[in-house]
Order: sequence, then C-alpha cells, then structure tokens
Amino acid sequence: MDRIIEYMLDEDKGFGDITSNAVVEEGKIVNAYIMSKDEGILAGINIIRDLFEEYGVKVLFWLKDGAKISHGDVLISFTGDARTILLLERTALNLLMRMSGVASAANYYRDLVKTSNVKIAGTRKTSPALGKFDKYALKVGGADTHRFGLDDMVLIKDNHIASCGTPLETLIKAKENTSFSKKIEIEVQTLDDAIECVKNRADIVMLDNMNPDEVKNVINELNKLNIRQNSLIEVSGGITEENILDYANLDVDVISIGALTHSSRSLNFSLKID
Repeated sequence: MDRIIEYMLDEDKGFGDITSNAVVEEGKIVNAYIMSKDEGILAGINIIRDLFEEYGVKVLFWLKDGAKISHGDVLISFTGDARTILLLERTALNLLMRMSGVASAANYYRDLVKTSNVKIAGTRKTSPALGKFDKYALKVGGADTHRFGLDDMVLIKDNHIASCGTPLETLIKAKENTSFSKKIEIEVQTLDDAIECVKNRADIVMLDNMNPDEVKNVINELNKLNIRQNSLIEVSGGITEENILDYANLDVDVISIGALTHSSRSLNFSLKID
C-alpha cells in the first residue's frame, strides 16, 4: 500500500508542482484541514494521517475510521509546510474519498440485512492497484472482505469449469490437488450442480445469478436431502438494494456484491488552508 501511494504521488508530481513552487513562499507554514461535504462512513483516515506525518506535516486532530460523518465535519487537521500539503492534497483526497465511499456502501447494505444472520461481502472487482485499499474500506464499513487475491482460497468459476469438465469433476480435481489448509468454493448455475457440489462437501457453493425463487428451490432441496449443513451457501450476481432482502430471508450464508467496490460513489471531501 505504501508503494502504491508513492507511485500515485510520483505520477501526480511529475517533475514538480510548478504552481505551488511559483506562488507559494518556500518554507511557509500553514494550518489546514480536510472537511466533508457529504455524509457516510469514514475510511482511510489512518492512512492519510500516516502519509502527512511521513512528509513532516504535524497532524493535530483526526476522526477514527468507521466514524459516521456529515456535511461540514472536520475529518483531520494539520500544520506544516504549505508546498508539502499542496503536493499531497489530491492523492490524499482521492484515496480518502474513494475508501469512504466503499465503506459507506458496505455499511448501507449491511444495515439493509441487519435483521438476518447473512454476511455481506465484497468481491475482487476492485480498481486496479487499489484492491487492498478497497478491501480495508469494506472491513471498516462492516462487510466481509472475501478473498484478497488468487492465493487466498480456491474459487472455481465458470471459466475453470469450461477448461476442466463438469462442476463436479472440477471440484473433485480441486480437492485432489489442494492443501487441507485452503477452502474450496465453487460457482454453480443449476439446481443439479448445486446438489452434487454440496453432496461432495465443497466448503462454499456460490449460486451465481440465480433469482430468489431459484435460490429458494436450491435451499429447499438441500434441506430435503439433509445436506444443507455440508456447505456454506453464497449468492452473487444481480443483487440490488431492492431485492437483497428477498435473498437474505432464504437461509443463505453470504451475499457478495461486486458493486460495493466497482460502482460505489466516492464521498465528497475538500482540503482547506486557513
């Protein structure tokens, strides 16, 4: 994460901040703060605090990650070299606004299903190079991070199955070639495949792009066969705020939503020098 932030700064700086160098007196010490123009859940403030401190800016005040924020709230205040603060401004704001947007979306969806025991999870549909920032924001917002990368767990998707055979054949092959220390999840799209994979004790069976009636049918059949307890059941694909309760009330374990990271709206913050 530190390396990515340094790259962001280098990309923005180029050969130097020619505007600040032209009009801001060298060594000028100022007070500044970041203010919210939005409401939601704050995420990433600890990262921003560390960034300013690393560049010699003294942080005077900051809210905690996870805080509920409103329009007009001061999120962090600091004092330091004006040129340095202006150099860090856009990178700091971009990260903080995006992470707070992801955390706010995660918190919103989690609250929608608070009367059930289902977990809300993100996916790997993150912005390039920002995966760890997005995952951290999901956690702050109260959602599960799901896997961070390809080495976290086995997750058999449609393209793996297309390259191997049937879902069951692919699951069996994965079991034969995977350490006991790694969980195995498989994505299925039909009732029969769901039953076969649960019978063969996949750790997690993802019902992909099934509507609520189809999911209900799968759960009912698993209960009739007395195998529902064999696997965690995850649903994914087409989940919206309008239909999420239809899924949450069906005795599923996890609802994963790619939109938490690929489509969440960044919150609106601004940095002001006194």
